[in-house]
Amino acid sequence: DTNTGDMTQPEFLLSENNARGAAGTMHMAGSKNYSFISATYTTCPIGKDDWLLKMSRLDIDRNTQVGVAYNARVEFKGVPLLYTPWMDFALDNSRRSGFMGPVFGSTNSGGAEITLPYYWSIAPNYDATFSPRFISKRGTQFNNEFRYLQSDFAGELHIDALPGDRVSRLNRNRLALLHSQNLGNGFAASLNVNHVSDNAYFRDLSDSLSGTSQTNLLREGVVSYTGGWWNATARSQRYQTLQDPLALVTVPYWRQPQVNVNAQLTVAESNVSLAGEYVDFRHPTSVNGQRLVLNPSISYPILSQPGYYLTPKLSVHHTHYALGDNNSTHLEGSSRTVPIFSLDSGLMLERSDSFLGNGYMQTLEPRAYYVRIPYRNQMLLPNFDTAQAPFSLSQMFTENRFLGNDRIGDADMLTLALTSRVIDDEDGTERLRVALAERFSFKPPQVNLDELADSNSRSDILMTIGGKMTRSWRLDSQIQYNPNQAHTESYSAAARYNPAVGKLLNLGYRFTRNTLRQMDVSSQWPLFGRWHGVARGNFSLQDNRVLEALGGLEYNEDCWALRLVGQSFATATQARTTGIFIQLELNDMVRLGSDPLAALRSSVSGYTKLNELPSVKPVKGLH
Repeated sequence: DTNTGDMTQPEFLLSENNARGAAGTMHMAGSKNYSFISATYTTCPIGKDDWLLKMSRLDIDRNTQVGVAYNARVEFKGVPLLYTPWMDFALDNSRRSGFMGPVFGSTNSGGAEITLPYYWSIAPNYDATFSPRFISKRGTQFNNEFRYLQSDFAGELHIDALPGDRVSRLNRNRLALLHSQNLGNGFAASLNVNHVSDNAYFRDLSDSLSGTSQTNLLREGVVSYTGGWWNATARSQRYQTLQDPLALVTVPYWRQPQVNVNAQLTVAESNVSLAGEYVDFRHPTSVNGQRLVLNPSISYPILSQPGYYLTPKLSVHHTHYALGDNNSTHLEGSSRTVPIFSLDSGLMLERSDSFLGNGYMQTLEPRAYYVRIPYRNQMLLPNFDTAQAPFSLSQMFTENRFLGNDRIGDADMLTLALTSRVIDDEDGTERLRVALAERFSFKPPQVNLDELADSNSRSDILMTIGGKMTRSWRLDSQIQYNPNQAHTESYSAAARYNPAVGKLLNLGYRFTRNTLRQMDVSSQWPLFGRWHGVARGNFSLQDNRVLEALGGLEYNEDCWALRLVGQSFATATQARTTGIFIQLELNDMVRLGSDPLAALRSSVSGYTKLNELPSVKPVKGLH
C-alpha cells in the first residue's frame, strides 16, 4: 500500500531508454523512487554485458527522469575506462549538466590533443559548453559556447582563446555572435559578428574542412520590416578578409549602410512591383561611392492556364552614382536608365503511357523566353558588387546576364528550351528528367566584364539528364557544348547507389575546359560481420593533387560503436592538415576519443550513423 520495501539481488529494466541492470539490494521509497546498492547499469541487450557502469549506489527518480550514481566507473570489455565519484544522467532525452566524453585527436600542425567539454544546462532555454582543448605543440585553447532561446529572440555566442601559442608566438582568439530577434509589428533584427586574431587562425586550429576554407568573415547588422505587400531591409555590412600569402584574394566592398525596399501589388490582374536600393560602398583602396537603384516593373499574364502561359513584362532600371574617395576617373556622378522588356511562354503536355510503359506519366514542356534591353555605354561606371552570372539553365531565363546592379547587359535574345520528365504514378517520384536549352542573340551583346566574353549569335548548348532511375540509383549530369567552336566547355556527372541503409556509393566527375578536372568518390559500405568501411577521395587531375582523402572503419555492436578514421585535406595553396580520429561510443552513455562524425557527414554525402537507427523497444514499465 505504501510502495516501500526492500528486495535482494534485483534485476531491473527501464523502459525510458531500454537500460537494464542489477544490484545487491534495492530500496523502494515510493512508486517512482528507487535506490540500488552495488549496482550495474548498461544499455546492452540481455546476455551481452559489453560495457557496464558499476557503482556503489544508484538512485533512480522517475518523477524527474534522473539517475544519480556514486563512486561510478565505466568498464568496456572488463577494462576500466573512466571513474567519477559522482554523476547524474537523464533517463530520457532531456539535457543534463555535466562533463561530456573527452575528445582525443592528433594533427600534423598541432600534435596530440585532448578536449574535455563541460555542458551546463542553465535553464530549458539557456545552455553553455566549456571545452578546454590541450594541444601539445601549441598550448591550451579555451572554447566557450553560450546558446539562448526565447519566444521573440534567439542566438549563440562563441568566445575562444589560445593564449601564448608556442608555434606562432601569438595570442590567438575568436569571437562569433549570431542573434535574431522579432521586434513585433512586422519588424525584425539580426546580428552576425565574426572576428579572429590572425589570418591563419582557422588553417591552424580548425578541425574541419569547411572551417579551414573560410576567407571573408561577415560582420553584419540588419533591421527589416514586412508589411504584407511591401518590405524593407536596412543593413550595415563589413568583412574581415583572411589572406593566404600564396593566394591573395580581393577584399570585398563594405556596405555602410544598404537599404532595400520592395513592393508588389496585383492591379487589374497585372503584377506591379518595385525594387529599390540605396548603398554606400566603402573600400580602403578602390573607388568609394553611393548607388541608388529604382526598378519598377509590370507584367500581365495574357494566358495563364495549367497547360500553357504567356506573360509579357516591362520594367525600367534606373541607377545613379555619387563617387567619393579613391576616384581615379574623377567622375563625380553619373546615371543610367535602361528599359527592359521580356516575354515568357511555355506549354505543359502530358501523357500517361510513356515509353517506359503504363504506371508512368511523361511530360513534354517546351519554353520560349525573349529579352530586349537596349545598349547603354557603362565603361565609366564603377563596379562595386557585380560579376558575370554563371552560365546555367536558370540564368538563361533571367533578364540580366550579370549578378548585381552595376552592369545591365544589352540583349536581343531568345532562349528556347525543352524539358521532358517521367514521373512514377505510384509515388510521384521523378524517374527521369531531360532538359535541353540554347540562347540565340539577334545582336551581339556589347556590355561585358570579361574581355574574352563570347559575342557569337548562338550561346552554348546546355543539356541535363537526371532523376531517380531505380530504387537504388540516382543520376545527375550536365553538359555544356560550344557549337561555335565545336567542343565541350564543361560537363559534370554524379551518381549515387544506395540500395540499403549503410550501403552507399557516390561517384562524381567535373570538367571545365582549361580550368578544372576533378574526380570525387565516396562510400559507406559493409565489409564483413559488423565492420563497415567509409572513404572519400577528391582528386584534382588538373593540378595532379589530392584535395581531400578520407578513410576509416566502423564497428557497430548492439550497444556500442568504434570508429577509426584518417583524413587529410588542403588548407592553403601549399599546406595540408592531417588528422586521425579514434572514437568509442557507448550508446546512451558517453563518447570517448576524437569525434569523426562531422568529417564523415560533410565528406561522405548521405552518410548514416548506424547506431542511431530505430530499434524495437520493450514493454513500458520497470520490471
